[in-house]
Amino acid sequence: MVFSLSPTRSSKLNMPLLHVTLALMAIGLVMVASSSMPIAWNKHLGLWYFFNKQLLFAALGLIALFCALNMPIEKLRQVGPLWLLLAFFLALVVLIPGIGHVVNGSRRWLRLGPFTLQASEAIKLCTILYMSSYFMRHKETLSTGLLQVIKPLAILAMIGLLLLMEPDFGATVVLFVSVLGMMFMAGVRIRWFVILLLLGAFLVTMLVIFSPYRLARFTGFLDPWQHQYGSGYQLTQALIAFGRGGFFGLGLGQSIQKMFFLPEAHTDFIFAIIGEELGLVGVLVVLGLYSTFVYLAMNIASRAQKAQFYYGAWCAYGITFWLSFQVIVNIGVNLGLLPTKGLTLPFMSYGGSSLLLNCLVVGILMRIDYQTKIGDFDG
Repeated sequence: MVFSLSPTRSSKLNMPLLHVTLALMAIGLVMVASSSMPIAWNKHLGLWYFFNKQLLFAALGLIALFCALNMPIEKLRQVGPLWLLLAFFLALVVLIPGIGHVVNGSRRWLRLGPFTLQASEAIKLCTILYMSSYFMRHKETLSTGLLQVIKPLAILAMIGLLLLMEPDFGATVVLFVSVLGMMFMAGVRIRWFVILLLLGAFLVTMLVIFSPYRLARFTGFLDPWQHQYGSGYQLTQALIAFGRGGFFGLGLGQSIQKMFFLPEAHTDFIFAIIGEELGLVGVLVVLGLYSTFVYLAMNIASRAQKAQFYYGAWCAYGITFWLSFQVIVNIGVNLGLLPTKGLTLPFMSYGGSSLLLNCLVVGILMRIDYQTKIGDFDG
């Protein structure tokens, strides 16, 4: 059943989720405009260059959201294996010199005409859509058959290795956390789940220890002030931004740290600029919006699971774990609670790929909720 904007059907839409999403996007647009002006001026691009691009992708994102709202979830489930093939295709093609675009030493982007697509963002969604169909097909044996647990982990490991070759450690961790969370909600035995968590923690530790630049980031995170002109530079500048902001902030547009002191002020560290310009009040508003988003998304997943709309439930859980964990990591990095990692703040950081995919998955969440309410699903 395709959605249309009739009064009867509109009343069944999850409007609170849409409103929270629009609020986050609106704040993000304002903060991208504020934080990006110095770098746009320095590059002779025009003060509003980054804002205009973000506004364009916000518009495209809302179109993607509406398109997802019109796409029956059954259509996504029917092409389950194709999502896996697309994930592997993107993970491989981005590594090809001349096709994959290199930025800051990482080959993570694909050029699509005047735009670039961050492959890992699409890979996350494709993997979640495939894993949802896999867990639905094997929902009766996930709690009893070890082989049914090993198979998706093997696939996940292969995708993770390709992501690490870019390298994109942050996206790899986000993807693993999302899929492991889906497995837990799908009914994998607790003892197996604990073993998987311990194994994952061990592998992450090994990746950090045996990678010099990751180890440098970790040591810089433990004592950033000792490395304030080296590996701890971004973190110390972010902490200075929060310290300047105080309770009410310096005022919109009044950030000092965005004046080339804090690198990536309009992308990975936009939350620090929010703290500097809008203060603790602005930070709490943003945290409240994200908390509301996660609560609404988890409710959608829970209701779908109770209604035995399993594919929709696993999709919703995966999307929620993906976005919520990415929010936790980004904010944790900005506050100095986690090692520096190149992950955007969903709906707010500058980046067309991220914003477009974030809006798309909100549309999928709303469609799942809509079909759950009207009982239009088949498992």
